[in-house]
Amino acid sequence: LTPTLFLHLQDLSCIDDLSTNSLFSSPTDSLSEYADAQSFINTDNLDTVPTLWDINTSNTTAPAQSQLEVSNKTQSAPEEEEDAEEEETEELGHVDTYAEYKPSKSKIGISHPDIVVETNTLSSVPPPDITYTLSIPESTINGGLLSALQLEAIIYACQQHEVILQNNQRAGFLIGDGAGVGKGRTVAGIILENYLKGRKKALWFSISNDLKFDAERDLKDIDAASIPVHALNKIKYGDTATSEGVLFATYSALIGESQAGGQHRTRIKQILDWCKPDFDGVIIFDECHKAKNATSTKMGKAVLDLQNKLPRARVVYASATGASEPKNMIYMSRLGIWGEGTPFRAFDDFLHAIEKRGVGAMEIVAMDMKVSGMYIARQLSFSGVSFRIEEIGLDSDFKLVYNKAAKLWAEALQVFMRAADELGLVSRKSLWGQFWSSHQRFFKYLCIAAKVRCLVALAQKELEGGKCIVIGLQSTGESRTREVLDENDGHLDRFVSAAEGVFQGCVCYATPAYVAFNALNFIGCYILFITTIASHQLIEEMKQSLLSKISVLGKELPLNTLDELIDKFGGPDKVSEMTGRKGRVVRRPDGSVRYESRAEQGLTIDHINIKEKDRFMSGEKLVAIISEAASSGISLQADKRVKNQRRRVHMTLELPWSADRAIQQFGRTHRSNQVTAPEYIFLISELAGERRFASIVAKRLESLGALTHGDRRATESRDLSKYNFENKYGTKALDKITKAILGHIENKVPPPKDYLGGELNVYQLITKFLNRILGLEVHKQNCLFQYFTDNFDYLIEKDKKEGKYDMGILDLAPGNDEIYEEKQETFLTAGNPQDGQVVLYKISVDRGMTWEEAYNRSLKLSGPDEGFYLSHKLRGNHPCVLLAEQGRGKSFIVYKPNIGKQTHPESLDNLEQRYRKVLPEKAKDSWENQFTFSLKKCSHANWNGKCKKIEEGQECLQGMRLRQYHMLCGALLRVWKRVSDVVSDITNSSILQIVRLKTKDHNKQVGIKIPENCVARVREELLLMDEEVKRRRKEKEEQRQAAERMRKMEEEKQLLATLYSQNQMLKLNPNSLQRTQPGSLSQLQRMQPQPQPSLHHITACPALGSPLSHPPVGFAC
Repeated sequence: LTPTLFLHLQDLSCIDDLSTNSLFSSPTDSLSEYADAQSFINTDNLDTVPTLWDINTSNTTAPAQSQLEVSNKTQSAPEEEEDAEEEETEELGHVDTYAEYKPSKSKIGISHPDIVVETNTLSSVPPPDITYTLSIPESTINGGLLSALQLEAIIYACQQHEVILQNNQRAGFLIGDGAGVGKGRTVAGIILENYLKGRKKALWFSISNDLKFDAERDLKDIDAASIPVHALNKIKYGDTATSEGVLFATYSALIGESQAGGQHRTRIKQILDWCKPDFDGVIIFDECHKAKNATSTKMGKAVLDLQNKLPRARVVYASATGASEPKNMIYMSRLGIWGEGTPFRAFDDFLHAIEKRGVGAMEIVAMDMKVSGMYIARQLSFSGVSFRIEEIGLDSDFKLVYNKAAKLWAEALQVFMRAADELGLVSRKSLWGQFWSSHQRFFKYLCIAAKVRCLVALAQKELEGGKCIVIGLQSTGESRTREVLDENDGHLDRFVSAAEGVFQGCVCYATPAYVAFNALNFIGCYILFITTIASHQLIEEMKQSLLSKISVLGKELPLNTLDELIDKFGGPDKVSEMTGRKGRVVRRPDGSVRYESRAEQGLTIDHINIKEKDRFMSGEKLVAIISEAASSGISLQADKRVKNQRRRVHMTLELPWSADRAIQQFGRTHRSNQVTAPEYIFLISELAGERRFASIVAKRLESLGALTHGDRRATESRDLSKYNFENKYGTKALDKITKAILGHIENKVPPPKDYLGGELNVYQLITKFLNRILGLEVHKQNCLFQYFTDNFDYLIEKDKKEGKYDMGILDLAPGNDEIYEEKQETFLTAGNPQDGQVVLYKISVDRGMTWEEAYNRSLKLSGPDEGFYLSHKLRGNHPCVLLAEQGRGKSFIVYKPNIGKQTHPESLDNLEQRYRKVLPEKAKDSWENQFTFSLKKCSHANWNGKCKKIEEGQECLQGMRLRQYHMLCGALLRVWKRVSDVVSDITNSSILQIVRLKTKDHNKQVGIKIPENCVARVREELLLMDEEVKRRRKEKEEQRQAAERMRKMEEEKQLLATLYSQNQMLKLNPNSLQRTQPGSLSQLQRMQPQPQPSLHHITACPALGSPLSHPPVGFAC
């Protein structure tokens, strides 16, 4: 067999932390289909383990097929059961995911220059009423410097800042607006509003020091240029002389320290000294989700520490993915979702609860936050944007080079393992970390390079059509260029292959001998490290042999993508490069090649990207190349304010695994205030799964309103469920194929039929799997990826059938207008700081179709097989009836009198086996009879005259027209755990299905669908909670009244004491009566009950702490 890629399990970088059992045992969830009686694998005998490429297809697939045939024969269900299953499919579905957004309660400001959308779920709940009055000048508002959307966010942020949480910290606000809506101006507006209210100091944290210029621009844009912005990195440690304005810093600066002058100083102490303890100004945490990647937990603690030490600060979190990924919320302690007075004791409890309960849970959190006034999230509509997927076929030459590289890497792995064994290397974590990192980069460079020729041809065509080009790259390959430069003493006369450099670097600097030597030096101990001279010679020989093979392969490997792109577009004079690299290889006019610095006279590297951006926006250059690292905050849209207003064509050579990250990347060219929306081109090859990832991103773009090239999109709803492999289904699918390949289980999903054999091994983490299969030969990686995705799809389909799949938020009875609210019960919920409420609705859905509606629909049908059908068999006194309408392909959409439109289409063969086509007049009686009968009676009663369940005193809803659902809406986050525990206890499923509906009265509702058998217990739990809240309210009210009584008593005592002292003065000087305080007598009279007694009565009043010895003279009533 040809040796290909495999991985020694004992050498996994994470094996020190995780046991084999924990990696591969079945999680206790709905996917546990087979037992884990045996341990997964014996790592000692890994070399002899059979692999996918050793399995004979015929032997593997036969049992699965025969099993399937047997099950089909033995389990031929009666027709009634088939009909019942068709009729009882849950009436849930997806509809359009986004709705156009307009401020609902804020009425000030000029509308935003572009269409903005909000998720349908968020649009179903209103924000709170506005109680805050803005101080931002009318000229700023009326001049459109801040749009209505931005002003709304400023109002709600400032309004939320008036709230004090139960832990005595001021509440914070989260801005979740996507790229292009104008978060920067919104933040600047919040700073300006507080500045005008007298709070002259503000802190602004971001991910890069360069964004200080953006902060200054945003303030200038809203006529607040007078507010100075100070960069913390330009201020000396310990210096707090800066008086007022915005202190701009990066997250990494928070953990900065200095020992200069023998004094230990820290940035965080400097910031706290500048703010002073009673600081009540604004703290902006911009792009706070990215802070977690920037540094260690030390920085995370510093962010939380700053918020705790400044309890009265007005905190604003700005993050486009803030409420879509719960783990990103760890720093958002001021939202009051966890902690004292909430259902979650700490952040970890909140995270566990949300992640355990699926994708819809985070939507509920977002809704709860919006209703509470602490969150706002809008996104720029992708309306007008078009995109297309360009598939690039790999030519045979490239496949040949790719396969050679895959085999050479497999050989390198064996060499590394043998060398490690020869040296007796005990800890191999560092070795394999470096090896797999290089492996991943090598194949990524190869995949990208395969598309360069096609990209240049497409781009030239678009440029000729009067457009301009933006190319998105993930990496630049600079490190390899610099290595070659160093090897040649600063001279370079050729373009460098980044892929070749990565491979060579791996062999030179990650070999076991090199790693072991470095480990000894690092430990700094005299450890006896004995190896024979023969071992060293053997390792050196293997290393040199590998290097010579790499050198041969290097002649065929593609050149550095970025340098090649710039060269093919005409050199640096024609291309705006916005990346993080310091130099590049360029072709001179005489055809020779040399390395040059990107720096220009009078400009540092930091400013060169801004200069290049200006050149592109002015039209001086029409091609821009941006790397992910350098593109943060850069706006390249066809802005109405710039000279270059050509339509942007944004081409992407490499899509990120995540659709969210892809959309963020596209936000560079699609922003507010643009003349034309961009066009996106995804360049994908036939390598493992690229097509699938492109389709995921395409689906997301469609849901945001983008159009596929030349397609005006039909109105049918699409399944926009996210195919994200990094979840429990991906992990389980990988686990299944691994065990099936090794023969430990019999898999129901057969392996691909066209693989050719070879060796393969195992990865327990999805991300590693997706990256490392790129190291297989082309046909093998495609087969393996197909096998993985087949299993992935099978597991999801299986859970859907069993009702265990969490499909996010679904629409109840989509397309049905007959939805009524029958009953509602309201229950109070505890909150932080205010109490909220939940409402338990009873919803009725009449899903039937009247004869008139069916007949009118039939008049529009013209196909030979379309129309009414009656069943061959009688059901009761009548045959079953349906209306068939031609659907997609050969399938038919079916309508029935009792359920309306059937969820699943039918094939013509299936219809003709059980039904015969009839004229409308023949179908009418059966249709009307079934429509009337099914209103409140089940199908069994219709078919058999009686129902076993009903006779046994149970409820049966089979095939009934009228379906009833129970839905819990309102402040769901506060009752989530209690309701979930009840449902889980009864149904053994932790999933709470979140549904959305619109009633006949056009009321939108989003909430948890409570299963029928759980309603009584849930109601009991809600009543208990309602009583708890009422009892606590009563206790609080009694405490308030007691405190009020005490306050009044104190006032009375003070007043009487004042009167007594005045009386004493009158005794001494009767003429001073006229100087008595004017209100004293009237106050004293108001205190007395009617009829007014003499002051002797007051003297004896038990409320007085020290009764007067005698009534004051001269004050008889």
